[in-house]
Amino acid sequence: MSDTVLLDAWMTDVTALAPTAERSVARHEGARVLSRWRESHRSYHTLQHLGEMLSVIDELAAASRMGGRDRRLARLAAWLHDAVYDVQAPAGDSERESARLARELLTSLRFDASDVQVVDDLILLTIDHGTELPGPLADVFTDADLAVLAAPEERFDEYCAQVRAEYAHVPDPAYATGRSQILTALVERPEVYRTSSARAQWTARARGNVAREVARLRVGE
Repeated sequence: MSDTVLLDAWMTDVTALAPTAERSVARHEGARVLSRWRESHRSYHTLQHLGEMLSVIDELAAASRMGGRDRRLARLAAWLHDAVYDVQAPAGDSERESARLARELLTSLRFDASDVQVVDDLILLTIDHGTELPGPLADVFTDADLAVLAAPEERFDEYCAQVRAEYAHVPDPAYATGRSQILTALVERPEVYRTSSARAQWTARARGNVAREVARLRVGE
């Protein structure tokens, strides 16, 4: 997606949820968020990931007949869930900082407090992609963030290489051990995905992709 397309989509969602937001300010803030996704230390957590996640949210929302308001909240949470990304920070810190930034930004744009809380909750859910936040909105958002695990083989392998590039400072043995644990934990759960459409279409491919990557990582240990 081009910057113009992304910013137009941002504006559509922001003005629908916060009609009193100053449009010039909202567009400026959207551009600032876009610039975060372009930071030089990112290889996977880039505009490519954002664009893919927005597309999957729309796909899953349509399949689950999600209402327009919840779809917009999921999309805004996608915009902001990796707004802060520091691979060398302690686990969970980037997500918590992204949630803090989201609260401040959305509050400044005059979002309802309840909508700010929803976005905050969704972002924090990405710390471990758990199930403690129930409901179709959380289901769609979480599945969209994990959709890359079930991507076609070429895209999944690209994703793996992109994540490795972000952690280039980590020695191969340590990376292989840690990354294998993270990926295995995601696909060995009783359900990899939370929406019925994702479970039916993506589970087998996600588990197959992860098995291939774990096998590759073990060679490098």
